Amino acid sequence: MTVLSIRMIGDPVLRTPAAEVTEYGPDLARLVQNMVETMHSVRGAGLAAPQVGVGLRVFTYAVDGEEGHVINPRLTASGGLQTDDQEGCLSVPGIGFPLPRAEEVLLKGFSVTGEPVQLNATGMLARCFQHETDHLDGRLYIDRLAGEDRRSAMRAIRNGRYSDVTLDTVSKRSGNVGSAFGMKASLPGSQGAGA
Repeated sequence: MTVLSIRMIGDPVLRTPAAEVTEYGPDLARLVQNMVETMHSVRGAGLAAPQVGVGLRVFTYAVDGEEGHVINPRLTASGGLQTDDQEGCLSVPGIGFPLPRAEEVLLKGFSVTGEPVQLNATGMLARCFQHETDHLDGRLYIDRLAGEDRRSAMRAIRNGRYSDVTLDTVSKRSGNVGSAFGMKASLPGSQGAGA
């Protein structure tokens, strides 16, 4: 297995809707294994394929003892909203904001072998499923922020010091997991190749 480089805000792959998976086989299984290893290496709760530069509808998750992956996920939200939890993102390091998300979701999709998957989730797992599905649609959690939180997030990202935060994050990841994270992040206003 391989630890993959996580793409940072500013990389176009994060803003491009991912394609449906049409072929199940060893390449897909290897991608999922590598994503799981990458997610664990950075202590993430979830990881979507676009975050590692792959434009396919695949995500992995590890929340509160629940761990797995879903191919071609479809979400149905129900119940009220959870509003108090802060949300952050491996692709937008160093900032986090409270974001309302559905309290309960039904997730349908497929396993890496093409078997149907159906999961009911509440709380943090429901939040994770919504966050990762947004990634597959080319959307970041900061896009859902409103009012002063959105303005604060955009100010933080435009701020010259945010580039330093991002580069520091890349450096720390590189130190933890080897050279796979050693590339410079591509941010608005920064120089360097995309991670």
